[in-house]
Amino acid sequence: MSKSIIFHIDVNSAYLSWEAVYRLQQGDPLDLRTVPSVVGGDPLTRHGIVLAKSIPAKKYAIKTGETLYSALAKCPDLIIARPNYLLFRQCSEALSLILRDYSPLIQQFSVDEYFLDFTAMDLLFGDPLATAYKIKDRIRNELGFTVNIGISTNKLLAKMASELQKPDQVHTLFPEEIADKMWPLPVGELFMVGRATTRQLLSRNIKTIGELAHTDPRLLKAIMKSHGLLIWNYAHGIENSPVRRGGRVAVKGMGNSTTTSFDVKNRREAHLVLLSLVETVSARLRHDQYFARLISISFRTHEFLSYSHQRQLSHATDCTNELWEIACQLFDELWKDQPLRHLGVRASELCQNDFLQFSFFTKDYERDRKVDQAVDIIRQRFGSQAIMRSSYLHSGLKSMTGGVIAEEEYPAMTSLL
Repeated sequence: MSKSIIFHIDVNSAYLSWEAVYRLQQGDPLDLRTVPSVVGGDPLTRHGIVLAKSIPAKKYAIKTGETLYSALAKCPDLIIARPNYLLFRQCSEALSLILRDYSPLIQQFSVDEYFLDFTAMDLLFGDPLATAYKIKDRIRNELGFTVNIGISTNKLLAKMASELQKPDQVHTLFPEEIADKMWPLPVGELFMVGRATTRQLLSRNIKTIGELAHTDPRLLKAIMKSHGLLIWNYAHGIENSPVRRGGRVAVKGMGNSTTTSFDVKNRREAHLVLLSLVETVSARLRHDQYFARLISISFRTHEFLSYSHQRQLSHATDCTNELWEIACQLFDELWKDQPLRHLGVRASELCQNDFLQFSFFTKDYERDRKVDQAVDIIRQRFGSQAIMRSSYLHSGLKSMTGGVIAEEEYPAMTSLL
């Protein structure tokens, strides 16, 4: 029986790289990857957070997740690019098509990460390491962006390998290499060791992954229960889940939210903001062939008080108008005329859209769904702003808001491993 060989493919600074490549293809002479730049928020209002940053931006200590206001304070000449969800999905799918040439077993972990099971594929393609370099170079030459590829005998070690040195690199991390390559790393770099866990470990003088590996697992279990045993196993490279066929992660839900640059004080403005969010969420549902059976809205007042409301649907849907009408009903039931700074929409309890069941007691949205499909085609071909509703003219509001896949929409890796 062949030894398992797993690749982990991770796009370098995905959102920033994809935006940079797109702009170059459109004739922009500036490569965003070569200057201090970020993707995130709104370039005009400068509200929002950093989702991805260029390597030159790192020299200014700009970090993913910090506010654009903070990033601009560090680098006043920082270039800000707005997130483009449709572009990100197209780039992710183009990447998956290349990977499928090398194995029938591909598993998507996030929008910019894939696992590839190369076990026994050396009979077709030869040495795994040489093949990984070919895949990496092919992605760079054909798609214009770079990736890191990690190689090992399981998904955990392959993922850790892909993080060793960036960008545009191939690394191995086989079990016999753990002591030399992984154990000297800071304990916070181990997968599933977050900030809180890192603080717990550092408080007990466990500073490296190697020190964690040599800690009595009974002590870790007493401190952190089952999570302590999990990270002890990971420190030893122990993980045995298969790469699952299917090509994508089953998402829990799809949602978007936005912080407005002004206080939303009337119902019409609030409804338009909700529509801009629903436009993107519903397009994502249709793109990924899902229907939603639960809709929720949320908002935050100017006093930072948060509220949410949800409704179970009698039937599943992906129709923009139907989702918007429900979102507006939920909003109207909850809102008490407070000035608002943040609104959100989320669709969950997803199901595949291969079977549509209508209800006799609801409005027929079939015509609206056909319009949605036509609009999706236009936007995918000519851009998200190629077609918009007239209600946004002179409104000062964007017709489509949000679009970046939130991390919470992908299950924790432990549920995949």
